[in-house]
Amino acid sequence: MTTLVTGATGNTGRQVVRELVGRGEKVKAVTRDAAAARTLLGPEVELVTGTHNEPSTLDDAWHGVDRLHVTVTAGLGPELIGRAVEAGVRRITVVWGGGVGPVEEAIAESGVEWTRLEPQEFMSNTLTWLEPILADGVVREPYDHPSAVVHEADIGAVAAVALLEDGHHGRSYNLTGPAAITPRERIAILAEAAGRPIEFARITHQQAVDRLMATGVSKADADYVIGWYAESSPESYTVDPTVEQVLGRPARTFAQWAAEHGHRFARTHRT
Repeated sequence: MTTLVTGATGNTGRQVVRELVGRGEKVKAVTRDAAAARTLLGPEVELVTGTHNEPSTLDDAWHGVDRLHVTVTAGLGPELIGRAVEAGVRRITVVWGGGVGPVEEAIAESGVEWTRLEPQEFMSNTLTWLEPILADGVVREPYDHPSAVVHEADIGAVAAVALLEDGHHGRSYNLTGPAAITPRERIAILAEAAGRPIEFARITHQQAVDRLMATGVSKADADYVIGWYAESSPESYTVDPTVEQVLGRPARTFAQWAAEHGHRFARTHRT
């Protein structure tokens, strides 16, 4: 049995690959950069050069594949799902794109076993603070609302269980961490892990939108992202026990994430 993992070097895709490999499973990992993926994913993984946004690039990869993990990203359409089912895939996990869109609908209507993973905010989003922390030790955000951030490794672990074990067909799993914490609280935890002071500074909603647009994000997408933080849904800050129920252990804490990544924030800030 072999699993094809799309987005295999992304935040969650790489975690799915690691979980499956750790269980002794065969994995084909889709990547655009085989050299970088080999370093990141290790020698046990069969690399497939291509992208799930262009399903025809994967035509030679389906042989022997009976499970598929998909992360919904911009530009992905239902065609991938049709090709997967036609090729013999019988179980699919999907990390949603923040809502039930055409890809999620195609999977639910595909006739094969499926599980939809609906994670709230990733702990790895904290890495967007890396550059400003290294620059002057200040995180600038417009809001300080709590969020039940989830460790990306827990998302990967839940995906692996759903791919390998029975009993998850047709389920939609809301995935959160074990506590709802604010950016200020996350910064305090991160500062302790990094061994350096980190400050929090408020900026306006529009400043946050402008900052995101300066990175090349469209105004519509920037408004959507910052608007999500401005009016976050109850699901984003309500702790859900699903991770613990599926994995049989507590969800990882933000302190654990900070301990794993704190060294990346610890460099003396630049002048």
